Amino acid sequence: MWNGVLCGLLAGAMWGMVFIVPAFLTAFSPLEMACGRYLAYGVIAAGLLGRRLPPLLRRLDRSDVTAMVKHALAGNIVYYMLLALGVQLAGVSATSLIIGVLPITVTLMGQKDHGAVPLRQLAWPLLLVAAGIACINIDVFAHHGAAAEAGPTLLRKLLGVACATGALLCWTWYSVDNARYLKRNPHFSSGEWSALYGVSSGLIALVIALAALAVFHGDVTGAGAVASGRDWTVFWIVNAVLALGASVIGNHLWNIASRKVPLTLSGQLILFETLFALSYGFIYRQQWPRTLELAAMLLLVAGVMWSVRVHALDAALDAHPGD
Repeated sequence: MWNGVLCGLLAGAMWGMVFIVPAFLTAFSPLEMACGRYLAYGVIAAGLLGRRLPPLLRRLDRSDVTAMVKHALAGNIVYYMLLALGVQLAGVSATSLIIGVLPITVTLMGQKDHGAVPLRQLAWPLLLVAAGIACINIDVFAHHGAAAEAGPTLLRKLLGVACATGALLCWTWYSVDNARYLKRNPHFSSGEWSALYGVSSGLIALVIALAALAVFHGDVTGAGAVASGRDWTVFWIVNAVLALGASVIGNHLWNIASRKVPLTLSGQLILFETLFALSYGFIYRQQWPRTLELAAMLLLVAGVMWSVRVHALDAALDAHPGD
């Protein structure tokens, strides 16, 4: 289990990079960034597999293909697009408040799984996690809400909230279903499944990109890139780095964690993504965290570590029931 916790932490370190990439690619739309990232993910995954790809593809059955397509859509492309739309329509504050509930929703959905710790034993760790999430969002509202988000109308905000809620549901379902599928189907290793998942994500992104080019070719091809600041060389370099770090390495580590820890714990390990994203943001902006931000980070770490301890004690009791 501790190996799984370490893999979850390292996956969060990789995923945290996602939140600073828009600072480098402000001239590109969320659709372009999503397609670019997952196209690069698919190419890198296929390249890493090399000659092993055809035999792996022959081992796939219908349920494997169905699971990969559903997970690629829910956990990657649709999630990212809904999140981006939520930010555009409702603002960062409302969207982050909704997405911040993710660790709790995953934990609650995993209650009936094997190895799950009863919810009453996780009440206090979950309260610390909720307090940390509240601190983050109070700080966001206090420092960015009034100035940055006064513009959206009520209808736009409601649509944005609906998109953010959809993103939350997408990633909650993906995290739970992916973990269950990996535990039920050990015929692929975590690395093989991550690579196949990347190839399927890349193929879906290619279809979406070709459709976008056919409909919006005047805006998407990059015509006039120099004048508008749309540097496609930088675009592909950044997306390649993101695909390798956050998608290839991060997803592989998360698949290992999903196999080794109960769902009631893996949901809370997602908080490492938030912690690393905050840390990277402080480094990028060259500033120290404010009081509420620091309090949020400490509460999140305390909540996750407490939850890990509860699961470790529960596992020890299961291993030695007579003690």
